[in-house]
Amino acid sequence: MRRGEALSESGGEGQLLQPGLRIAVIALWLIPSAAGSIGSPSGPPAELAAPPGIETPSANEPVPVPEPDAEAIAYYESGNRLWAVGRLWSFAVPLFVLLSGLSVRMRTLATRVAPHWIGSVVVFALLYRAFDWAVSRPLGFYAGYLRPHAYGLSNLTLEKWLTDSLITLGVSSVVAVVVALGLYACIRRFPRRWWLAATAALVPFLLFSVLIQPLWVAPLYNDFGPMKDAALEAKILALADRSGIEGSRVFEVDKSVETKTVNAYVTGFLASKRIVLWDTLLERLDEDEVLFVMAHEMGHYVLNHVLLGLALATLLSGLGLFALQHVAPLLLRRWRERLGFDRLSDVAALPLLLVLIELGSFAIRPVALAASRHFEREADRFALELTQDGRAGATAFVKLQQTNLSIPRPGPLFVWWRASHPPLGDRIDFANVYRPWARGEPLRYGDRFR
Repeated sequence: MRRGEALSESGGEGQLLQPGLRIAVIALWLIPSAAGSIGSPSGPPAELAAPPGIETPSANEPVPVPEPDAEAIAYYESGNRLWAVGRLWSFAVPLFVLLSGLSVRMRTLATRVAPHWIGSVVVFALLYRAFDWAVSRPLGFYAGYLRPHAYGLSNLTLEKWLTDSLITLGVSSVVAVVVALGLYACIRRFPRRWWLAATAALVPFLLFSVLIQPLWVAPLYNDFGPMKDAALEAKILALADRSGIEGSRVFEVDKSVETKTVNAYVTGFLASKRIVLWDTLLERLDEDEVLFVMAHEMGHYVLNHVLLGLALATLLSGLGLFALQHVAPLLLRRWRERLGFDRLSDVAALPLLLVLIELGSFAIRPVALAASRHFEREADRFALELTQDGRAGATAFVKLQQTNLSIPRPGPLFVWWRASHPPLGDRIDFANVYRPWARGEPLRYGDRFR
């Protein structure tokens, strides 16, 4: 589970969110712990030294924002094109299933195999998910394997990409069945107020997803183990204690088998809460930079960004489903002869719901991402106040930019429609100038520290 554009995607699936799962994952844009990302969308690796023509600043000078090179710009532009294709593809697949009559044929087969509505929904959801996965493999292969390798981003073998892709099929199929069953149970039980029941059911579903993801899902893709650097682990735990996070466990994950990008995150909920560092980050960042990154991730927990994001996501999802409840019947009355069904309670209507959910999720995306960027800025502020080391924050962001070939100041359309984090150039500038402790001013989050 993840919230929009994280630093890296397992098997390339994260960049092409499957339309069958939109209703389940739309809220995760707003839940920082689910994303686990300190940076912006990933790019290929680069040297960690300052770019040519930029001298390493002294301890008393602000850290400059590196200019992107030609390769970074090319990666940025190709990423924008790929994102646009992915969004169109997520809309086109359910629309094709709907208008081609394939949805009705899937419904007929599902009811023949399992006449009861529960069995029919399960079979239909599995058939649709299998079709969606199969037709998306070429685009997924390019996004998750060919393109990262072309830019020197990936260590992923073809065998692991195939394995991860099959794992994603299995996990997403389970999610698709659960979501479809819940949705159709609401539609059948509450024909006029199903949108309200579905919105209420989304809350425990997302909480449960955040709870189990680090325990059962993430280990399917990578090996998690204790940190090899016991001294650094002790400092991270001490920092967590200072920030008010108790009972934390630190894990080092072997991400270098698939990527050259860097990342770290705090994830889970209640008993599944954990701090996770990629081995690539530990290799490339200095100790004070790692501690700043950890302080940022801890800020999400201390500032209750998970719960705030869940509340906002529930509100946005409820508004979207309310609109869907009023729009879908109009379309069914207008196109029932072409579609082959006239009721939302007919499982053949699932692709219609997915088309409308896809359009709705695209419409609210700027709002969700703006909230996410606000959360990330406040987590940066929290980390700066906790560590009082703006230089470590700025140099960490520079290394993220250079390692992942990010664009420090992307255009406004990118920020509006794609960016879950503030531009790295803005974050470097903020780390350079935000130091109220040096001026004897009160800290915004000083009362949270022990």
